[in-house]
Amino acid sequence: MIKARGKIGFYLLLKKRLWVIFVFGILLFGVRWTKGAGYLDIYSILINPILPGSAQKEWIKEGENIERNIRLKLLEDDNNRLRKALSLKEFNSDNRISAAVISRSSRNWWQQLEINKGAKDGVLKGQAVIGPGGLIGLVDSTTPLTARVRLLTDPGHQVGAWIDRTKRHGILTGMGTNRPKLIFLNKNSLAKIGDAVTTSPASTLLPPNLTIGIVQFVNEKALPSPFAIVQLTASPEAIDWVQILKDNG
Repeated sequence: MIKARGKIGFYLLLKKRLWVIFVFGILLFGVRWTKGAGYLDIYSILINPILPGSAQKEWIKEGENIERNIRLKLLEDDNNRLRKALSLKEFNSDNRISAAVISRSSRNWWQQLEINKGAKDGVLKGQAVIGPGGLIGLVDSTTPLTARVRLLTDPGHQVGAWIDRTKRHGILTGMGTNRPKLIFLNKNSLAKIGDAVTTSPASTLLPPNLTIGIVQFVNEKALPSPFAIVQLTASPEAIDWVQILKDNG
């Protein structure tokens, strides 16, 4: 009798274990079949009340603040650029012709740009072209409706320049980058970083005292004469509108 009861108990225990193994196998099969989606759902439900934690909240907040600051900075930069372009467009005296930049080649990015005013509007070869901040180049050629501007950054393009603080003349030469080189005519330039560079007050080819840029680097020991690297105040890589000065004298 006792043996019979022991066998029955053994079979019941075995049956329960088999059911546990069967159910566990079904769960494993379900996880594999759904690629863990169901398990992830359950896991998500279980941990949802504790997320995000205090540390995660701080990270999220910091990330949002950084993103917000970046977006505000980009909007501010765009706003300033558009304001400058608008003010340049609106300021149009009898001596100035406002024009929009309509074409720019990636191969000639630092050499030239095309504008939507030409000979029909009074644009002539050799006239000075300014952008928001100062001189950017000279009119190189014209058609009846458009003109091509040769930039100060064009390799080999040279214009006379002047540093008023030192009363020194130089030749501004394009280098194919956003920073042209100012080669001084004197053996001692006396130039310093931060000096303002303009067109010469004695110039006859360009209007005098037009802002060109700021000295960023000086090499007094260069041969045959010292030179400086100039950061243009009117960045040619971000020009939308320009003005052509009719009178270069």
